[in-house]
Formats: sequence, C-alpha cells, structure tokens
Amino acid sequence: MELTPERLIAQCASGELLPAYLIAGPEMLRVLEAADAVRAQARAQGVAEREVFDADGRDFDWGQLDASFHAPSLFSARRLVEVRLPSGKPGKEGAEVIAAFCANPPADVVLLITAGEWSKSHHGKWTDAISRIGVVAIAWAVKPHELSGWIETRLRSKGVRADRDAVQALAERVEGNLLAAAQEIDKLALLAQGETLSVDAMEALVADAARFDIFRLTDAMLAGQGALAARMLAGLRAEGDQVAGLMPMLVRELLRTAALARAQARGANLAAEMKSQGIWESKQAPFKRALQRHANPARWDRFVAEASRIDRAAKGRGDGDPWVMLERLLLAVADAKGVKLLAA
Repeated sequence: MELTPERLIAQCASGELLPAYLIAGPEMLRVLEAADAVRAQARAQGVAEREVFDADGRDFDWGQLDASFHAPSLFSARRLVEVRLPSGKPGKEGAEVIAAFCANPPADVVLLITAGEWSKSHHGKWTDAISRIGVVAIAWAVKPHELSGWIETRLRSKGVRADRDAVQALAERVEGNLLAAAQEIDKLALLAQGETLSVDAMEALVADAARFDIFRLTDAMLAGQGALAARMLAGLRAEGDQVAGLMPMLVRELLRTAALARAQARGANLAAEMKSQGIWESKQAPFKRALQRHANPARWDRFVAEASRIDRAAKGRGDGDPWVMLERLLLAVADAKGVKLLAA
C-alpha cells in the first residue's frame, strides 16, 4: 500500500508491523520521523535485533544483504534490517534482491529502506513488490502554499495554539525549512504556557538566536563562504553539538543540490526545479552559486558519498575524525579548489 509519512506514523502507533517499508523523498524531516515510527513500533513488539546496511555506492555488496535475510536471528525472534539508499536506486542486482525478499519474506525479518532522492522515475518492480506486502511512503517537499497548514497541524500536535497571523509569521521565518520549523515548534511547546499565540508573541518567541546553527552553516557552505562555514562549525562544536546531529540537514541540502545539478546538466529550467523542491526564491541564490562552482553532477554525488562516510564515522561505524572530515567537506563545497582536501 502507499501512505503519506504521517499516515504511516499513525498506522505504526496502532497496528502490527508489516514485512517491508520504503520511506523516501526530499523532505528529510518527514523521512526521519516516519522511519523512527517504524523503529519504535519494532521495539514495542519485541524486535531487539537491528542490522543497518549503507548502500551508498556502486561497490555495495547486495549479496551480503541477501545472505542477511536468510541468516537466523541471534538475539530475538525478529530482526529489523535497515537499508540506507541515498540515491533511491538499488540498481539491477539490488532491485532483484529486494523483489526476491518481497516474494517470500522471512517471518523473522522486517525490512526498512530509506532514501533521500526520489522522483517518479525511481518507481519500478521492486517498489511495487514492497507495496504489495508492506508500505511505500514518499515524503514530497511541502509546497510553499502548504507550509502554513503543516505548521498549524504540528503546533496542535504539540499542544500549542496560535492565530492565523502568528502561524504565517512562523512560516515566513523558516522559509520552507521543515527542520527549522520543527525546532521552533518544540521550543514554543515549552514557552507558550497554554496561551494562544498572537503574531507579536510568536515573533518574540522565535526571534533569531545569536548562536550559530546548522541552517546558517549550510547556507554559508553553498554560498561559497568557506572561512565563515569553518568558524560556524567551530562554534557549533564549542556549544556541544555533535556531528551526527548535524548530518541530516547537511545531507538533505547536498542531495537537493545534486538533483539540481542533474537537472541543470540535462537543460531543465533551474528556477522551476528549485520551485518544485520547495526552495523559496529568497533561498535560491546560494544554490545557484554552488552550481556555478560545481556544475558536474558527479561532483555532487561525491559530496553526498563523503557525507555518508562522515556520518558513519560520527556514529562509530567508520574511521576518521568526523569534525575534521566535516570541515574538509564544507571547504570543498564552498571552494572548488578545496575538493582536493577530500582525498587527504
């Protein structure tokens, strides 16, 4: 079946686990929350064993995943097997492995596939196979005219009331960035104290903070402000942030820019592509500058792959100092000459 990420979350809260889930799309917050709902339901149903596969390159061994499907569970009656597929394309071999799983799903395995990049061209026999035995949930970007409704719904879910002008003020402040909106709403849930927020109260509570944050960091990176990005990263580190917490937003922006680079390479209308991805006009300039520095889509694929490597290192599953690696990636994106740092 096909569900929105929000409906999948509701289903997970009240239903049995299905054999397979595919959660994908450009709106990273919706992907993360839907995947977290599947994990939470798995834990609630006693699924204590979890395996994670990062299928982020052509050298990924799909045979290893296939072997895992048929291996016995060691610590519990059922296992959650996660496949992270940033490109959303498993290739011929991967599609065959996934389709074979769906044709005869092992009783002790729940398959969860997450992907960042997605379009109608990603659909195939393997996604149809997942839909027949499980759920396909695509997290499309929230369009500008839909943002106020999304914010109002999320405010209500957190027990916060706000009038229409206050909701619009918040929408204008976050400029289509759902991760920023979610952070602000979490803060409002603590500060609103049960009052219905007016536009003045909203603006006072969500005033720009003086501290550096990941949103300004990604803007500086894309705009080519390498020195500023490095200073911001140092500020985030000094304030106690962790690399693993910074990566989802960074990966989201890299994936979006990679998609724009491919669109630009095939001669598509770049402004229309940005609009379709929910990039508001006031936020388009950094993306345009980034695409001028790195026009080749393969360069952006390399950046995404490097971000995946940093994420693994930050979570203890790879080698290297994640802070150093992240700084090098930021400088490489900000300045074409800095790409050589990635080989260091």
